[in-house]
Amino acid sequence: MKAIIPVAGIGSRLRPHTKTQPKSLIPVAGKPILGHILDRLVEQGIEDFVFVIGYLGDRIEQYVRENYSNCKTEFVMQTLGKGIGHAIWLGREHFHEGEPMMIVLGDTIFEANFSHVLGADSNALGVKKVEDPRQFGVAELREDGTIHRLSEKPQIPKSNLAAVGLYYIKDTAMLFECLDYNIQNEIKTQNEFHLTDALQCMIDRGCKFTTFAVDAWFDCGKKDIILQTNRNLLKRRANEDYRQFSKNNIIVPPVYIAASAKIEHSIIGPDVSIGENAVIQRSIVKNSIIGQGAELNSALLEDSLVGSDAVLMGAIQSLNIGDSAEINLRSN
Repeated sequence: MKAIIPVAGIGSRLRPHTKTQPKSLIPVAGKPILGHILDRLVEQGIEDFVFVIGYLGDRIEQYVRENYSNCKTEFVMQTLGKGIGHAIWLGREHFHEGEPMMIVLGDTIFEANFSHVLGADSNALGVKKVEDPRQFGVAELREDGTIHRLSEKPQIPKSNLAAVGLYYIKDTAMLFECLDYNIQNEIKTQNEFHLTDALQCMIDRGCKFTTFAVDAWFDCGKKDIILQTNRNLLKRRANEDYRQFSKNNIIVPPVYIAASAKIEHSIIGPDVSIGENAVIQRSIVKNSIIGQGAELNSALLEDSLVGSDAVLMGAIQSLNIGDSAEINLRSN
């Protein structure tokens, strides 16, 4: 079984962080988004991956090769942002005819056991009921539970079943045939080649699609959702030993603190992740993610996302600071 993961998006909603690193490498609960995705796929027995990379793609390639060296990996470049459908189409040469595949979007952290889906006799989509499906691909079902229509970000949804970015494709040859047809004929939605349109083409040509439920799903496209995902994942972590940081500090779990971080005279938590080599002094930090190598001094932070190697002194607010920024709010 081989999985293809498109990670070429520029992540405009997460600027300034995505100006210096790919969205999929933003840390959540002590690990990049992509790391959480790959861990879950490896747990399901998938160790063969195709990554569609773009802007800053060399950083993704480096991260994967350093941390998942036991996996077979291939990288395809998408130079233009033409949509997820186009990204999958670019990877077509890495799949043999009749070879099933998993498609997993590179900004979605999920918790699901889909081992029963792998090797099934039909295609299958991971879905979850949502309150407002207008921002997602939406699946409409027949009475027998199969999908009869998929629509991308419909203004008037006819279902609340959102596609979560997790797809098992048995009819791989038909998928690439539909993608090729849409690209050759410039069939777009919202000016992009959407995967949803190709899947609907497959359904129209007689391919069977079923669904499988996803226990948890976090679409990490915005700061607030990333912080929410961080909170939820920290709650799921096993109890960790923070004794090395307890001297002259107050640690309020759940938190993740990298072993190489330096914490002095501070209150950390709850719901805080602190990266490698970060330095925090005389600060209070709640519900925040602090990147590797960042430095905080005399700061009171809540609901904040601080990038790698950023320096912040004397702040009392909620912040969204990109990598390598330096901010001094202390009075002289």
